[in-house]
Amino acid sequence: MTPELRARAERALQIVTSDGRQYSGGRAVLFALETIGWRPRLARIGRRRPLIWLVELGYRIVATNRPFFSRFVFRREP
Repeated sequence: MTPELRARAERALQIVTSDGRQYSGGRAVLFALETIGWRPRLARIGRRRPLIWLVELGYRIVATNRPFFSRFVFRREP
């Protein structure tokens, strides 16, 4: 990992593919979801303008408020 990539990874999710493509933030999430096969059509649609702007905005909102959103996502079982 390069120092530049490490600095960017502190701010957002980073994916570097085997062929050298780099994805960051919301685009990285869409790439990961498409790669694992979870709603690949939805991920492809989400990469188009203006939807990608909404994906990136949503990513930023969740990323900057992780403690709040983790209360809903990572619940302990009773």
